[in-house]
Amino acid sequence: MQIQLTNVMRIIIRSSVFFIISILSFSGFAACDSPAHKQFDFWLGTWDVYSTQNKLVGVNKITSQLNGCILKEDYTTPSGYQGQSFNIYDSNNQQWHQTWVDNSGLLLSLNGSFDGHSMILEGPGKSTKGDNIVHRITWTASADNNVRQHWESSQDNGKSWTTLFDGKYVKRK
Repeated sequence: MQIQLTNVMRIIIRSSVFFIISILSFSGFAACDSPAHKQFDFWLGTWDVYSTQNKLVGVNKITSQLNGCILKEDYTTPSGYQGQSFNIYDSNNQQWHQTWVDNSGLLLSLNGSFDGHSMILEGPGKSTKGDNIVHRITWTASADNNVRQHWESSQDNGKSWTTLFDGKYVKRK
């Protein structure tokens, strides 16, 4: 009887310790509900993406995930091009970060901030010739609840910029 009681006590103690550790671990998760974490929320939703010629070029679905800590982007075009990004506010560095990958093998790692009107992220890259370039992508919400995404690159470290993509996001109803 003494041996059985000891085994039961061990199980109860182990279960209690596991339960307490689980609760303490969960309460240590980052709270992503600060105003800074919500700066990019204007981009949430499912969007039809149009070129400057008003041609539908793709569909972009932006969702909030991981308790509001990230925005996940899923972009597709009629031609089969696909890309995804993860966007997070890094409270330690007080800046936004985006990692973008697509089915052509492109990887972009961008950092930046919200200037009160637009989200502006920049990062290094390579041109098709292998030269160093800087990417800059700016998202701006408009009064009519659309979003403009303007993607530029610079081959002279930001002295001049060339537009790579200029899109208008129209939210689906």
